[in-house]
Amino acid sequence: MGCCSGRCMLMFFCALQLITAVERQVFDFLGYQWAPILVNFLHVIVVILGLFGTVHYKPRYIVLYIVWTVFWVTWNVFICCLYLDLGGLSKDSNYLSLGLSSYRSWWKDNGPGCENRNLPTTRWQHLESPALVSELGCVLEFQYIEVMHSALQLFISALGFVFACYVVNIFSEEEDTYLYK
Repeated sequence: MGCCSGRCMLMFFCALQLITAVERQVFDFLGYQWAPILVNFLHVIVVILGLFGTVHYKPRYIVLYIVWTVFWVTWNVFICCLYLDLGGLSKDSNYLSLGLSSYRSWWKDNGPGCENRNLPTTRWQHLESPALVSELGCVLEFQYIEVMHSALQLFISALGFVFACYVVNIFSEEEDTYLYK
């Protein structure tokens, strides 16, 4: 196996996906966004299985990874559309918290350069939402941070998909040559 073989590159992209998915999982936990927590957890499991299949020459696990990658790309496109308010979706909806809580993206209140201020308690009674914190002057708005996370996942997943298809093809060709010898 060469250093830049398809198998080695697939292992690299699986490892990169694991790192970025765990990082994303942490911030979804901080924001109590239950749908992304569940999907990220499944993603981590399937990527580990894909990595296992790559290391141990098990094409079935890599095919599972390929099928999951199609779903994962669809999920990340949905996240991008949600945070960019495209297609009738709204970033202010509670889709990602599954309607269980009023929590939202952790980045909304804790983004880079955001200055938080407490609202006066006299105004609190007149607000529809009991949130006492509003964001001011963020360097980068929270929706763009979430879109960048999803775009990074899309990029890594596309490369992982290509190399996974290549590796399954190589494994099946090697299997065919052993059968006909």
